[in-house]
Amino acid sequence: MAAGVGPAWARLLWFLGLLGLVSAAAAAWDLGLLSCSFGAFCECDFRPDLRGLECDLAQHLAGQHLVRQLVMKGLKAFVENPEPAKPLVMSFHGWTGTGKSYVSSMLVQYLFRDGMASPHVHHFSPVIHFPHAEQIEHYKSDLKQWILGNLTTCGRSLFLFDEVDKMHPGLLGVLRPFLGPSWVVYGTNYRKAIFIFLSNAGGEQINQLALDAWRARRDREELQLGDLEPAISKAIVDNPQHGFWQSGIVEDQLLDLLVPFLPLQRHHVRHCVINELAQLGLAQQQEDEVVQAVLDGTAFFPEEEQLFSSNGCKTVASRITLFL
Repeated sequence: MAAGVGPAWARLLWFLGLLGLVSAAAAAWDLGLLSCSFGAFCECDFRPDLRGLECDLAQHLAGQHLVRQLVMKGLKAFVENPEPAKPLVMSFHGWTGTGKSYVSSMLVQYLFRDGMASPHVHHFSPVIHFPHAEQIEHYKSDLKQWILGNLTTCGRSLFLFDEVDKMHPGLLGVLRPFLGPSWVVYGTNYRKAIFIFLSNAGGEQINQLALDAWRARRDREELQLGDLEPAISKAIVDNPQHGFWQSGIVEDQLLDLLVPFLPLQRHHVRHCVINELAQLGLAQQQEDEVVQAVLDGTAFFPEEEQLFSSNGCKTVASRITLFL
């Protein structure tokens, strides 16, 4: 022991030295990534803001009361459960432009700190990632390994599959082991993952049921999941060209939420236009002129009633630029 240094001072110096080593290690390593190696304790950049999501959906999502109800209820139950029994699996169905991509990107924004830029958010498109039917076995192997590897890195991963109705039948069957209530798959704990599927399948059936309700003078808000789910499920299961065909995902009831997106009426499209224009700061008179011009240039169906927008709100942003 150094001269003049008592036992108490020696212990203090030892502690300060240890603290310095820990600080140096923290500077050299990303402690968040270090904790990720322990799997079950890893939240990665998962930072859910459910209140913010709920407010944003209420303010900006037009005409989709069922989407707001189902998605928020399912997410709250999943996020607030420290030990979910299985991953959260949601399938969004509806006509083009009704908000499926919009809602999925909003979910990512409010669930992950870095949004779509998060390394733990994985977006798959059939055109980009699985273009060739003759390579389906190769795609299946790659997809399985990609999901397994990323779940090993971070259990709080989100996998988004776009245009499932255009995916090669048989491909998504490799997901089946990852979607059920088992504790582990291939040694990986995956129960905190989220899977979202987007599909136009069932859109025609949803449109027809919404039209029938309108003709029967039923309020749109009266439509419930039970009114729509059987027709959507049948449209998926009976379609041999759909990505879910014989995958076991629907048959084994692995979908926690089947979310229908209703067709949008004229006042819903108006809402979309006003939301877009609000970001541009236009004068009220100019805003009114642009809103009317966009609505006049939007096609509606059926031919007789002219009730629903053919493209929902999909082309609103691009159409606005034509009238500014």
